[in-house]
Amino acid sequence: MSELLTHEQTEQIWKLCCQRLSRMPVQYVIEEWDFRDVTLKMRPPVFIPRPETEELVGLVLQDIQTKLSKGGEAEHKCLEVGCGSGAISLSLLKSLPHLKAIALDQNKDAVDLTRENALKLGLQDRLEVHHVDVLKDADTVLRLCSRVSTLVSNPPYLFSEDMRSLEPEILRFEDHAALDGGEDGMDVIRQILLLAPKLLLNHGRLYLEVDPRHPELIRRWLEHVKELQYMSTEHDMNNRPRFCILQKDACNGHP
Repeated sequence: MSELLTHEQTEQIWKLCCQRLSRMPVQYVIEEWDFRDVTLKMRPPVFIPRPETEELVGLVLQDIQTKLSKGGEAEHKCLEVGCGSGAISLSLLKSLPHLKAIALDQNKDAVDLTRENALKLGLQDRLEVHHVDVLKDADTVLRLCSRVSTLVSNPPYLFSEDMRSLEPEILRFEDHAALDGGEDGMDVIRQILLLAPKLLLNHGRLYLEVDPRHPELIRRWLEHVKELQYMSTEHDMNNRPRFCILQKDACNGHP
């Protein structure tokens, strides 16, 4: 059965088409996107979560659930650096009823959107969200976030020279600060590695989504951070080395 569109519906469709023709990402056009088992509000310039980050969440979930099955503490606290829309923290909170989380971002738009998504999903009581830049205000990060069992981040990890080759959908609409990781893509990653021993509990784990060139760089850089042990490199769905898992060394780290 076919029906004619009303004038208002026609106008709305034309508006959406014009937005997409301008190369606006479809996630911004329809103003929402599914991430694992949650539907998130989306709006520019907040970073759009990619499928690889769903895999990152899967790795974190698997490890926490394994610890719980072996009689580990039921209550865990997770810190997410660079929360964007809140995808990682909110997906973890949705799957783990006893988890509490802290989410940070240097972009106020991202902080506001994460709070909106938490409220929409009814998870706001277990999530703290803070507007703070880990590169510029490490002391505030340490004051707000120390003693977590899990630290997870999809930081800006693109090499600066690679920014020029990005599609218009990304360059025109997404926050460049959420993408550009500096000359070697490691600016924020290095800061996270420095802070992790002070933020994590003993045997706490750090999970990073990175450029495929980074695992070896991180291994070499860890010669300067004796408190962290490199556990493994995990590959994404395209068989690229995408995720680094590290653990705080109980012998050398602070309690």
